[in-house]
Amino acid sequence: MRIRSVKVAVVQAGSLLMNRQATVQKAIRLISEAGQNDAKIILFPEAFIGGYPWGMTLGAAIGGRTPEGRLDWARYWHNAVSVPSKDADAVAEAAREAGAYVIMGVVERGELGTGTLYCSILYFSPEGELLAKHRKLKPTAGERLIWGEGDGSTLSVIDTPYGRIGGLICWEHYMPLARAAMYTKGVDIWVAPTLDEREVWQCTIRHIANEGRCFVLSSIQYITKQMYPEDLACAHELKDAPEVLCDGGSAIVGPLGEYIAAPVRDKETVLYADIDLEAVVRSRYDFDAVGHYSRPDVFELLVDETPKRGFRQKQ
Repeated sequence: MRIRSVKVAVVQAGSLLMNRQATVQKAIRLISEAGQNDAKIILFPEAFIGGYPWGMTLGAAIGGRTPEGRLDWARYWHNAVSVPSKDADAVAEAAREAGAYVIMGVVERGELGTGTLYCSILYFSPEGELLAKHRKLKPTAGERLIWGEGDGSTLSVIDTPYGRIGGLICWEHYMPLARAAMYTKGVDIWVAPTLDEREVWQCTIRHIANEGRCFVLSSIQYITKQMYPEDLACAHELKDAPEVLCDGGSAIVGPLGEYIAAPVRDKETVLYADIDLEAVVRSRYDFDAVGHYSRPDVFELLVDETPKRGFRQKQ
């Protein structure tokens, strides 16, 4: 039986870069705080555990890399998250203690445990189970140096008593076919973890809420230079950077594109809102992207959701 309303929490906070253990503890503290405030769905920003090295190039240029960049890359890799792992288990336990669904942005190590990292979101249940994950399909610009590409096998949506929860990461939201693929899964509560602090991002999440006729929770990191270690091999890359590297802009949007919690900037905070899930039903009265507005006689979308690997054993 579906519950008609739910309290949600959107976390706006920054990672402690190159310090996975401290960031996991920060996440646990924030999950506990949101749980004590009766939130049943808690969203964290993109790459929260593992970190987003905003402003760094890791010594990369077209045609070359530096030894200092390789040192910082190795440090970044060591602070990423394996799934499963004790770190993932700690977040799962925090979700269980809070009695909430937790959607956590992580930098994830690949299955072989060496080399490639992925920008992922992990979905945890109130019972402390890892229900699903999603790997970012296309890292943007310089992100392509540090993260690999996901595939269609992790276009995840989870069923909950509050409706279906799913979403995309950052600029995946500018991929029209990725949005369409997620709409076909009947998302009621759309999660949009990101590092896009621009004002135009607000247009994006409001459009998706209105197009998908769903609630959109958008969580953005608030990052300052103080969150970076002083002993980075490439610390000089941040010498002229401003003190605030990413000023947030997290928000909660209703299924007709209206703000329920307006964007907040220039601080770490947690946004809360009680959302009326019947508003999703009401909003689809005149527009349903995968129902009466879909025109399957004209348009067809094929989505390959099989896992892709660079090798296979001969049968």
